[in-house]
Amino acid sequence: MKSQQYLEEIRKSEGLSRAVLSRITVEGGEAVFHLVTDTNYSQEDVSYASGVCRRYAGGMPASARVVKSVPSEEGVRRAVAEILSTRFPAFAAFVSPGDLSVALDDRGGRFFIGVGELECAKGREDHVVDAVAEELGRRFCGSWSGELRRVQKSAAAIEREEIPEEEYLLAPRFFEIAGYSAIDGAAPQRAIYIADLDKEIKDITVCGKISYIEERETKSGKPYFSITVTDGTGSLRAAYFSKKATLEKVRSLAQGMSVCLTGDYELFHGGFTFRVKSVDLGSAPEGFVPKQRPSRPVPQRYRSVFPVPTADFVQADLFGAKPLPASFSEGTYVVFDLETTGLNNASSQGMDRIIEIGAVKIAKGKICEKFSSFVACPVRLSDEIVTLTGITDDMLAGAPAVSDVLADFFRFTAGSVLVGHNVQFDYKFIRHYGEQIGFIFDQKQIDTLSFAQETLRLSNYKLNTVADHFGFDFHHHRAYDDAFVTAKIFIELVRLKGGLPK
Repeated sequence: MKSQQYLEEIRKSEGLSRAVLSRITVEGGEAVFHLVTDTNYSQEDVSYASGVCRRYAGGMPASARVVKSVPSEEGVRRAVAEILSTRFPAFAAFVSPGDLSVALDDRGGRFFIGVGELECAKGREDHVVDAVAEELGRRFCGSWSGELRRVQKSAAAIEREEIPEEEYLLAPRFFEIAGYSAIDGAAPQRAIYIADLDKEIKDITVCGKISYIEERETKSGKPYFSITVTDGTGSLRAAYFSKKATLEKVRSLAQGMSVCLTGDYELFHGGFTFRVKSVDLGSAPEGFVPKQRPSRPVPQRYRSVFPVPTADFVQADLFGAKPLPASFSEGTYVVFDLETTGLNNASSQGMDRIIEIGAVKIAKGKICEKFSSFVACPVRLSDEIVTLTGITDDMLAGAPAVSDVLADFFRFTAGSVLVGHNVQFDYKFIRHYGEQIGFIFDQKQIDTLSFAQETLRLSNYKLNTVADHFGFDFHHHRAYDDAFVTAKIFIELVRLKGGLPK
């Protein structure tokens, strides 16, 4: 990797032999590499480092800024706690602040984690110490090692916030259709919010702008259209089998046009699909603002899952890239992903369970915070899910309940746009289980799958295919890893398009 090559060159200078790269900023058109070292350095070391920086800045003016910083025991201890809560949330549930200790030396230091006998064995199996030591090496100078220590432990009860008894209005919302013009002639009067499609319903209309449309053929040669529409509350993908009388009119539809899709929202192979019967022109009223549903207020504090700062440490891709638009940098986005016990997200058909949630927050155009947790599951995981995700029943032991996790996630997402790859699939889970405890996830959503279809030309738009297009490596089918790479994809799509999707 370029970042590792860069550090190897930097560390050839005597005063920077243990330096780490904390961040890169752009100041006055110049890339500034911020290096941290815990040894004495000279101006010659800084000059040498600036020369290395210029070679890695892709033709952009660059310099090095060096700061001497010696880590404290408390700072390292906090870092260990953060790494555990993010990388190993089920394990971290059994680790309290008093279970962590740190011993520093002139070469770096050691950390010690006190856990019960069962957790100690699990920690060794999952190589917790190695992972923590590796991450500390990215944050602090020197070399780091650790040790798991067996101690007598008793599980502490999780403090829970009582659910109020008030009932919350969960009826679907509608808006009146404006500017109607017939193609098939269904003549709908109103459209349901896409975000409110959560159960089977016949002869319903959605109305929104086309973000993706493609003509295809069945095996028998009959033309049909794959259409994605968005209405400001969510996005919906559907297939429309055209009629001979209206085929040419439908062929004239394009991205950005506003249409009404009328049909049946129904279950198909364990999931929901929208079977379009009619396509017409129409739009939301001018100045349409989605109505908000009542919800429990945002919790005042986190109870079970505590977000931690994070960043995208792959810095080399920043150079020579098109700048992000100011409108994007002014917004806040939470990119999330779930692992579940299956693919059934239909609330009327015994919806599957959430077993892991991972998310990152984007603010000021940068990935800045992460949220990650396993979720307790009352049913045994199937062999297929264990094989697909690598998550086992033992890993979920001691994890917080879905009510606790979603209460914290509600706080984490407050005031943010929700982003995901095929976002409606995961959104239906958090909406369903959130509503059960009175938290209404009602934010605007952006689908990076539809965004990629709108922006790129690929053979398919699966997450790993889009990630490969941008050269992003990740551990697929784990919630936090999928969320993190989706956030990187989202930023690059915004950069390519010069703005958010239509």
